[in-house]
Amino acid sequence: MLFRQFFDHDSYTYTYLIATREGGDALLIDPVLSKVKFYLKFINELNLNLRFVIDTHVHADHITGAGELKRATGCKIAMSHMTKAQGVDIYLNEYDRITIGPIALKTLLTPGHTDDSLCMLADDRLFTGDTLFIRGTGRTDFQHGCAETQYHCLFDKLLSLDDATLIYPGHDYNGATVSTIGEEKRYNPRLQVNSSQEYVALMASLNLPNPKLIDIAVPANLNCGLIPEREPSLA
Repeated sequence: MLFRQFFDHDSYTYTYLIATREGGDALLIDPVLSKVKFYLKFINELNLNLRFVIDTHVHADHITGAGELKRATGCKIAMSHMTKAQGVDIYLNEYDRITIGPIALKTLLTPGHTDDSLCMLADDRLFTGDTLFIRGTGRTDFQHGCAETQYHCLFDKLLSLDDATLIYPGHDYNGATVSTIGEEKRYNPRLQVNSSQEYVALMASLNLPNPKLIDIAVPANLNCGLIPEREPSLA
């Protein structure tokens, strides 16, 4: 398997490329619009066939590159079946798989950060989007988020995976790149709670400002990152 982790400095977003081999089929998880030319250059250099783009949810802090990548390569866009985004080709349900060659990514639906949040599990690697961060979890105070729902997705689903499972988050604001389920169980401060009620209270106390681009990013991402062209004026 060919695996790469890319970073967008403006939004602290990680994008992940998985391919069967150089010259083989590939997919991208959570691409950023401003990095599309970079992704395409890398894909062309390694002679990859981009077959899928997976967005883990409708992002509020950056515009997705999914739509532009589809235009450029003909790849298919996959998101949770709960998403309200238009232009999606594959609507994923629990345990659905996205497959390239011998590599299969299994869908784990994890609403809570948003109502359409999901994670993707590829053998020993879990791509957690904004559900589980390294020493943190995704906020739950907008886009139909729900702290109690997130608690159950975390504790009943993700934390039941093998402790050695590698965690690759959608963002990191401190320079960390990878963790494990076992590490997060032990050291993630938001997971040191004894009940869903305690978790809900913790999340309610965060009082975080809205992402700077939320009013631009969410409408664009509801169209897979493609900003509709304005109708010509009749005046």
